[in-house]
Formats: sequence, structure tokens, C-alpha cells
Amino acid sequence: MKQYQNAEDTRGRLVMSCMTPASDGTFISIDDGEAKQFRESVVEWLMTNHPHDCPVCEEGGNCHLQDMTVMTGHSFRRYRFTKRTHRNQDLGPFISHEMNRCIACYRCVRYYKDYADGTDLGVYGAHDNVYFGRPEDGVLESEFSGNLVEVCPTGVFTDKTHSERYNRKWDMQFAPSICQQCSIGCNISPGERYGELRRIENRYNGTVNRYFLCDRGRFGYGYVNLKDRPRQPVQRRGDDLITLNAEQAMQGCGGYSASVEKGDWYRLAARQH
Repeated sequence: MKQYQNAEDTRGRLVMSCMTPASDGTFISIDDGEAKQFRESVVEWLMTNHPHDCPVCEEGGNCHLQDMTVMTGHSFRRYRFTKRTHRNQDLGPFISHEMNRCIACYRCVRYYKDYADGTDLGVYGAHDNVYFGRPEDGVLESEFSGNLVEVCPTGVFTDKTHSERYNRKWDMQFAPSICQQCSIGCNISPGERYGELRRIENRYNGTVNRYFLCDRGRFGYGYVNLKDRPRQPVQRRGDDLITLNAEQAMQGCGGYSASVEKGDWYRLAARQH
């Protein structure tokens, strides 16, 4: 963007918006021609070694770099030489690694070390040839490693559980919900398509989980799609199962201790439709 000293300043100077603190009386412009041209140049530099993976990349339609490319109008590449390539790592059953899509923003390393307090993910190399990964193939040790999927602005780290039944983000329906894996109650956004849970993303809550989820909450949803999963509450009376609605089930749970005292033992079970 362009920053000006005062209202009379007509020249201004280019500054990085992400590194310029806001203050009273600041004069800025994001629509200045020089600022627009500079943003276009930055995106072109980032795309120099980036592969043409958008049609097959799991982050297609959910990629910050893709959004910036469209926003700046970058549609033609002048670079016609060999692109930099890297070997991908096997990071376990939950996270895929596609290093060729990296733009060296350092988000993954900063998050993993500063927030997740992990030590087995780092950056290796120097200058314009750096590698983000583990010293060797293996499962990431942090229980919050799944957040790399959302922290990464491109498709370097992607959700393997989602890739097994892949679809674009715009094909899914998301709704606010609460994680049921433990008693903390992290806020989540589950994504559904064709009656099947496809993905779980973090939903910000400043007093509970803020921007992140644990791996259990993010990847532990596979049982939801099981065909024989119990879906409807019922009450067992002897050898019979009696279907209950939600209100009856809650009343049954609330009155369990009273029924026990009377010797009237019963269980709340569940069955599929």
C-alpha cells in the first residue's frame, strides 16, 4: 500500500501493510497505481516456482495464494525456465506433504514452534532454496499438527482424511458446531456433502480454542460415516428396544438415578434408522 505523511503529500511511499502498525492520523491508499503494480509483482515472484496444480490441488478454491492471484489479475507467466522441485515427505496418516507448492512464508514453522511447542518440524536450507519438513520421514509429534492444514496458505500441508473422499469446499455445506471428542467444547465447522461428513475445520472462539483444534477433534470424525453407526435413541425394556424422541431420551437420562433407586434398571441404547 501507499503511505502519505499528510493530506498534502502527493508522492507517498510504498510500505508493507502487514508490517505497518496502525496509528491515528495515518494517510494510506491501497488503490494507488504504484501500489497495485507492486502487489502484482509480488504475486508474480511467488508464482515463479509454483506448479500449475490448481485443478488437482486439494486446496483449490480454499487457497490464499489462489485468491491473491485472482485479485491482482495475474494470468500470464513470463518465467520459462526450470522450476525448483523438492522431495515430499510421509508425515503420517493425517497430513499430506507437497513441498513444491511452498512459497516460503514460514507460517508453518512459526506456528509449530511458537504455538504448538513442537520441535520436529523446521526449515532447512538458505537463501531462496529452503525446505520445510522433518529431519526425516515420520509422523509429526505434536497433537496439534493438524492445524498446519489451515495455517498453510497454499497446498503444502493438506488433510489426508478429506482427500479420501475429496470434493471442493464450495460443494460442502458447513454449519457451526461443538467438538464432542472431549469436555472442553472447542468450536468447529463440520463440512457435509451427500449426507456424509467430509471435513472438520476450526471455528474461532476467543475464550475456548481460539484459532486451533487438536488432531483428535480435527481428524477423529471417521466413525460418523459408518453405515452401522447408531443414529436414533431407543430405550431397552427387557429384550425390546423402544424408539424415543429427543425429549424422551433427555428425560430418561435425567431420571436414571431415580429409576436405579427404585430397582427399575434400564438402559439407553441406540439403533440405526
